[in-house]
Amino acid sequence: METEGRDFLNSPPMKTVRFGGSVVSTLHKFKQVRTCIAVNLISSFLCQDAQILNWLQEFRNCVTQLSKDHEQLIYVVLRLPWLGRSPAVVEEYLAFLSNLVSAQTVYLRSCLKMVVSNFTPSYTSRFMMPILTDNFPFVQKSSRTLECYVHNLLRVAVYIPTLRRDILELIVNRMLKLDVSAPRGEIEEVEENAVQKEVKGEQEEGLFDMDEDVCSVKSGPEGSDRMCHPVAERLDTLMAVLLAFIKDVCHVNGCLDVERTKDLYRDLICVFDKLILPTHGSCHIQYSVFYLCSFRLALAEAFLEHLWRLLQSPSHSAVIRQASAGYMGSFLARANFLPVATVRACLDLLVPWLHLYIDSQDSRSRAYCDIALHGPFYSACQAVFYTLIFRHGDLLKGDMGKGLAYLQGLNLERIVMCQLNPLKVCLPAVTNMFAAITRKYQLVFCYTIIERNNRHVLPVVRTSVGGDCVSTNTNPLDSFFPFDPYLLKRSGKLIEPLYQVWEEPADAEMDPVTTKRVRQCSDADEDDFLRGETPESKEVVGMTPGSYDSHLRSPSSVGSPPIAFLQKPF
Repeated sequence: METEGRDFLNSPPMKTVRFGGSVVSTLHKFKQVRTCIAVNLISSFLCQDAQILNWLQEFRNCVTQLSKDHEQLIYVVLRLPWLGRSPAVVEEYLAFLSNLVSAQTVYLRSCLKMVVSNFTPSYTSRFMMPILTDNFPFVQKSSRTLECYVHNLLRVAVYIPTLRRDILELIVNRMLKLDVSAPRGEIEEVEENAVQKEVKGEQEEGLFDMDEDVCSVKSGPEGSDRMCHPVAERLDTLMAVLLAFIKDVCHVNGCLDVERTKDLYRDLICVFDKLILPTHGSCHIQYSVFYLCSFRLALAEAFLEHLWRLLQSPSHSAVIRQASAGYMGSFLARANFLPVATVRACLDLLVPWLHLYIDSQDSRSRAYCDIALHGPFYSACQAVFYTLIFRHGDLLKGDMGKGLAYLQGLNLERIVMCQLNPLKVCLPAVTNMFAAITRKYQLVFCYTIIERNNRHVLPVVRTSVGGDCVSTNTNPLDSFFPFDPYLLKRSGKLIEPLYQVWEEPADAEMDPVTTKRVRQCSDADEDDFLRGETPESKEVVGMTPGSYDSHLRSPSSVGSPPIAFLQKPF
């Protein structure tokens, strides 16, 4: 560290004149009466910066004498409010800390705790993660508190790249708790009620206030990006910080840095496998991977290949394999940055695997509909159906004849007609829309099987407080589509240009019964035709260096709260 040509770490302390003795002589004199030194030091902290600077310089000169006997004195020094002092004091303080932990390792943990509390670069990472984890604010704290802490954690990840994966894991873990505690239906209900209340209020005010200027101010955009659901608001804030970090780490001067992007992808995929993939019912945190994959087609293809390996591997649990199929189908359907060639390549992996699975079961006694036995197969079938619902138009675009020949070559009829009966297990909305589209192009006629399955649906008996009730389980796979519409407003601005919204195809001619079933699952103003079908769960299934100024400025490599934000008191 250098300021005005002086090296604070290596240069000797400046000569000063002070009546009353030096720190060294004081330490010898009051070795057994350490409280007196602490009191003197606390009083000196109220002095001007020049006096504090002299104290720190002399402390640096005698760090070898600051043994465990002077523990109380060191704790007083660590409580010094040094960030509010002049740059010279700050530099000298950091130099003192460096010399202290080098000469007296017994104070290492205490110094690290103080450093983390101020989010300045530390000089070692050995004890960092336990401290960072212990000091993470409770998830019910204010959005600003969480934002500030996560912002600074990500800055630590920039200063100490070896900790980045662990820091991302910590952040994602806490964000997952917010995500699963704010189900999609609950967020939609709260936001819809808020809009209706606002409209009703404006109508009532309009009866008494005809001032156009006042009305225009009240209906302005200010506050329109805030979520009314409190948990969703906190999650939206953290997602905005995380997505900004991902973008800034991967780009240098506005251009994508391929190597840095690959390194971040590896870290994020490890966190995805450990935390996100095994978590059922999360709605938003998985979009961190979605957003990163949009930077380069090779990343998106690597993500799909990773999911494919998990799906087909029998060494993984059925839960992980089924979740991988759900992510694969949802990503293929919703990522508008995926070209048709990539969609076809994935279908060329999934569909032959389904045929091989059917071949392996035909000669066995287990060739019947059983989710416990064939869960990954059914999830893969649903992923294929879901992908075709969204992307069949792209597959047929250009050369209709060639596109139809490709779809016919998939031999979907064999999958639908097999004894495993996937149409009985898939979500009704997916089944009905798939049946309508495949009938239009005479690929498969599914309605006979659907009607037969409806006649043989067995009721599920569930016990409640009021007694037993009989209901039909419309989602036996307990499946969900992880890339269903993104609901968070501020961070959603980054996702919206990359997202394929649901548009009901004009070529899907459904009979009146099927049309009624699908429309019961969808509102006219909603993006997702699966509304009402996908279950929501609140539970987790298987958890899973520079100067002072440069430390406070929000660097371009981690774009989030500016200095004005960070200086606000909590």
